[in-house]
Amino acid sequence: MSGRGTRLIAATAAALALLTGCGRIGDLAAEPAGQNGGGQNGGSGGSGEDRGVNPLDNPDGTGPGLMALTADKDRAKARDLIGKVATKGRGAKTGYDREKFGYAWADNVDGIPWGRNGCDTRNDMLKRDGENIEYRGGSNCVIVTMKLYDPYTGKKIDWSKSEASKVQIDHVMPLSYDWQMGASRWSESKRKQIANDPLNLMPVDGSTNGSKGDSGPATWLPPRRDIRCSYAVRFAQVALKYDLPVTSADKDAMLEQCK
Repeated sequence: MSGRGTRLIAATAAALALLTGCGRIGDLAAEPAGQNGGGQNGGSGGSGEDRGVNPLDNPDGTGPGLMALTADKDRAKARDLIGKVATKGRGAKTGYDREKFGYAWADNVDGIPWGRNGCDTRNDMLKRDGENIEYRGGSNCVIVTMKLYDPYTGKKIDWSKSEASKVQIDHVMPLSYDWQMGASRWSESKRKQIANDPLNLMPVDGSTNGSKGDSGPATWLPPRRDIRCSYAVRFAQVALKYDLPVTSADKDAMLEQCK
């Protein structure tokens, strides 16, 4: 075959590669762009997906979920934020009772997003983070089915009200922890605020939340490793908003997650 014929065949093959997406150019074009500098898969249960917002851009907690912080600049901002949290030893649990923070999921709370909007706090949180939501007939509050992406595990959960405990609302900074770190001296109205503040609430897999108890970050972190810095940021945001300290061990653990 002549040199001209060889060159013609090669050119035709290259053109076909571009049209069909084969070859290096096609591979590059097909690579998805990551959010926040690209994702990194977590450990147990980690999916590397992000269905939530950057907690650094969500200081009032009205945006859904948590997005993994993978960019160096965001992790540096996270460490700066955590560094502002005060520390002290954990106080006694004496006198703690959930009812000291008001009845569960009260709507009659002032000074927080969605307080007194006619829907209880639990449904507000499901509405904030859920997808494909269906309400009880005639209601725009009572959710009966939805899909939830759980940032703590990376699970996609099909939830229905008939299996309510499948999704629980986590107090990121647990109420018992709050009590031991100073909330025992607060007014009832302030305790009701932290118990129902969207900044301190996260709908998550029920069994995972059950394993947390009133632990701080030194003894419990979400199973999904790449969300742990975001979790530490949210813990710090709640502590700073309500002027609550954390233990030295918890602060060290929070900083460690955002290195």
